[in-house]
Amino acid sequence: MTDDRLYFHLVPTAFGPVAIVWRKTPAGPRVRQVFLTRLHLGAADAVRRTYPGARRLSCGSIAGLGERIARFLRGSAVTFGLGMVDLDVCGEFQQRVLVAEHGIPRGRVSTYGRIARHLGAPGAARAVGNALARNPFPVIIPCHRAVRSDGSLGGYQGGPAMKRALLAMEAVEFTPGGRVALRRVHYSSR
Repeated sequence: MTDDRLYFHLVPTAFGPVAIVWRKTPAGPRVRQVFLTRLHLGAADAVRRTYPGARRLSCGSIAGLGERIARFLRGSAVTFGLGMVDLDVCGEFQQRVLVAEHGIPRGRVSTYGRIARHLGAPGAARAVGNALARNPFPVIIPCHRAVRSDGSLGGYQGGPAMKRALLAMEAVEFTPGGRVALRRVHYSSR
């Protein structure tokens, strides 16, 4: 039986606390959303605003995920599976975008347009960007690896400084003008 109650676990990181919102299911915990600390809104406050009834609680699987997120945010080469995330909270197009984004390996980037073409929707670069802007699973689904076609960063829930730092930790190169050097790009430019 699925427990409809929501819980959250706070993870201290170098970028501020990260909150993992989750629920219990017969198959184990399912992550509903991950909140990064933003400039004017802490992760715990974001949880309380979005899910006012959520209770602070953890379990072994969620605590382990939190430790892996913290290691990732310190620069470790941690990869995440999608088994614990509840992709059903997203629409069909966003799910496709998130799965494509999840497929971009560490140290590589892609562009919103390349992802759109990869999905068979060549005119949907803006829709891809919007889907990533609403990514409920940042870090687990590494949306920091998507940039604009000119190499400029584009948006990121944790802010541009965090996006740049994460890319730098993954050895992504930047031009002297501060754009991503589009040398190691994932998904062909067809």
